Amino acid sequence: MGLFRHSNELLPERRVTTGEHGARVVRRGRRFSRITRQKFWCWVLLVATLFLLYIVVFGLKVLFHGKLEGSVSVSQEVRRDLSISNAGKPPGSKHRKQHFPCEVSFAESVDDLVEPKEFMNFTQFSLKYIDREENPSRNNLFEPRFGGYQTLVEREQSFYAKNQTLHCGFVKGPLEYPSTGYDLEENDKAYMNTCKVVVSSCIFGSFDFLRRPTSKRISEYSKKNICFVMFVDKQTLSKLSSEGHVPDDSGKIGLWRTVIVRNLPYGDMRRTGKVPKFLSHRLFPMARYSIWLDSKMRLNTDPTLIIEYFLWRAKSEYAISNHYDRHCVWDEVLQNKRLNKYNHTAIDEQFNFYQSDGLKKFDPSDPNTPLPSYVPEGSFIVRAHTPMSNLFSCLWFNEVDRFTSRDQLSFAYTYLKLKRMNPDRPFYLNMFKSTREAIPSSSSASSSSTCYLINEISRYLIDNHIEDGKAQSKVFLRPPISVNGWLIHLADRTEDLRFGGM
Repeated sequence: MGLFRHSNELLPERRVTTGEHGARVVRRGRRFSRITRQKFWCWVLLVATLFLLYIVVFGLKVLFHGKLEGSVSVSQEVRRDLSISNAGKPPGSKHRKQHFPCEVSFAESVDDLVEPKEFMNFTQFSLKYIDREENPSRNNLFEPRFGGYQTLVEREQSFYAKNQTLHCGFVKGPLEYPSTGYDLEENDKAYMNTCKVVVSSCIFGSFDFLRRPTSKRISEYSKKNICFVMFVDKQTLSKLSSEGHVPDDSGKIGLWRTVIVRNLPYGDMRRTGKVPKFLSHRLFPMARYSIWLDSKMRLNTDPTLIIEYFLWRAKSEYAISNHYDRHCVWDEVLQNKRLNKYNHTAIDEQFNFYQSDGLKKFDPSDPNTPLPSYVPEGSFIVRAHTPMSNLFSCLWFNEVDRFTSRDQLSFAYTYLKLKRMNPDRPFYLNMFKSTREAIPSSSSASSSSTCYLINEISRYLIDNHIEDGKAQSKVFLRPPISVNGWLIHLADRTEDLRFGGM
């Protein structure tokens, strides 16, 4: 029967055959062909996907390899081209800005450098620090904190530049309670109490690699009279020893005197690193000057030249560079959120608090703007241990202790509030320009593929380094590019250099 008629419609023919055992088998040719086509396209899609993955992986590997090879082979040509043409102008970039080093005029040597008379005659008042807090409510759940429990009223009063006792870390609990952290050996404390000028850095949690100061560029006088202190925990010291950086009998690795910190006060290594960064006047109570370097940096010039240039010559008591790219706290907040640098809710709480207390957007066109930027690049800080400098450091640390560990969010607020509440007591802060130079490198899971160089001193302070040791991601850098002959050669003689009080 060729066709079936149903409801006046013609239906396609259904062929019926008989199998070997008499069973009726219905042949459906069209469905079989449809299933075959579906399987065919699935296989095509799978092969195409695998091919694309292979191209992406193989292409990135070739590109990465080419960058590493090319960074060495063309470095001489790049230096020559940049020194001859463009007059320091960075080439255009569609994706990110490029910044080149500025000029700086360090003294030619440390010979005959003398601290200016009456340099320390800045705003004078007396600061004392809260050493111990009792359990206010006799609550069994009370747990002492390294930063203490500062009330909002105490916080507000602490911004006045006057004789006062304030929170500034190292707060102990009642006698029956354990230490709040940052415990040092007595012999290390004794050594630190002898320091008059300090260069300090830290590595906690094995998050970085040790970079020794360039000894041949540091005068013999500075080696004898300046303390070079690297704060580490036991985990970091063990890792450094396994890499060949074994302290000698005096605890030194090169110029660095390693000081072991036990019982870290915070679980967040970034927040723990703010203790030596901001509280050098607490760790070195007899010091007159201190220089802070992030562990990603290498000291490559004499500290005395740095102090002379950024403090003595500028008549400042605190020096820090502005950010290489961002100048408004609003932009810094968005960047921290975009990169998930910290919990977004915590960032919002801090930012909203600051806005409610008068923080305004940075306006570069305003001639009365008190700072050239509201966002610092805090990897390098030079400071005299004056009352105003010490107060600002305590206030900034208290903000990091109370809110997020992202100190770039709290810098402008702390400075502006201190200035606003003390109109007749100036704070001489030198915020110098910062530049960022893009350098080819491998990409990292936790960092960008460029290394930033900090302003004029960047070419002296930063050397080849490895970024993000936890991810085992190596970043290979070319040496800083020589532009307009900014390399400095220090004299070997170190006569007649004197710091006041030494």
